[in-house]
Amino acid sequence: MKNLVLLGGGYGGMRILHRLLPNQLPEDVTITLIDRNPYHSLKTEYYALAAGTIPDNHIRVSFPEHPRLKYVSGEVESIGMNENKVYLKDKEAVQYDDLVIGLGCEDKYHNVPGADVYTYSIQTIDKSRRTYQALNNLSQGANVAIVGAGLSGVELASELCESRPDLKIKIFDRGEHILSSFSPKLSSYIEEWFHKNGVEVINHSNITAVEENLLFNHGEPVSCDAIVWTAGIQPSKIVRDMDVEKDSQGRVVLTPQHFIPNRENVFVVGDCASLPHAPSAQLAEGQAEQIVTVLLKKWAGEPLPESFPAIKLKGVLGSLGKKQGFGLVADRAITGRVARLLKSGILWMYKYHNG
Repeated sequence: MKNLVLLGGGYGGMRILHRLLPNQLPEDVTITLIDRNPYHSLKTEYYALAAGTIPDNHIRVSFPEHPRLKYVSGEVESIGMNENKVYLKDKEAVQYDDLVIGLGCEDKYHNVPGADVYTYSIQTIDKSRRTYQALNNLSQGANVAIVGAGLSGVELASELCESRPDLKIKIFDRGEHILSSFSPKLSSYIEEWFHKNGVEVINHSNITAVEENLLFNHGEPVSCDAIVWTAGIQPSKIVRDMDVEKDSQGRVVLTPQHFIPNRENVFVVGDCASLPHAPSAQLAEGQAEQIVTVLLKKWAGEPLPESFPAIKLKGVLGSLGKKQGFGLVADRAITGRVARLLKSGILWMYKYHNG
């Protein structure tokens, strides 16, 4: 029996499982899924968990069940590509014939002193739970700083504004406008929503240091009762420590078939893979579809595809609380109630289809 090992049950890993199971997995192949949690969790919704507007169980989805699918709950310590083994903390190593690395990302602190110690995170479900406790235990009128005005920062600020309207929320953005990679129409819409709802936007910010309950913007201290960091991501440390070619963002350079050059049995999916788009759940799922095609051909002894069509992304949707939203769909900017309903519908479909 050949063993396919999936490191991480994120969006890419889940799509691989659902494409191979129950009927596409060859009889001589087993799957081992290694994850620190016994369930898939909807990372795109961690902001709402941290803000306290949804319960924990709303963002958990069960992994599929199959006689030849085995789960290992554990923490990956390293990957031995020469031995075809995954080494786990306090557990036996797991042997693989084929490996898909989908270990996701971590916060990137840009060498800002104290940022990794004195800020909260929404990068994992466990960290989001801790952030929820910190934010929702704050007293009335407390000051919350959110560093980073990308999609995560914007959604967290708006959700927290609805969950705890008694808090004073500041969002720090390096650019001239919120979400500067989006259209000016969307940036203006979001900034106007923040203005109406009492969220202070601090543009052209430059966070130079963080101390306990203190943020330094351009060297000037800003008193805060809680600081949440959403100002950048980087691949998992396991991947950063791998001796393979990386791009300027630290993501693994791959062949067109999504495996590491000269390692035809080691694939990388999602946030750790060097791809022409910014990391997203959609991108990880599109890449996973192509990895499944490669695996099936490999197992059948057929020639591998020389290339794949570019992964097409349908757009980006974000929420501003429970009633308003924004996004780009087919390169068209949409705002308001329709955008929020679209996002809610897509989330419901994902849970219904995968749960």
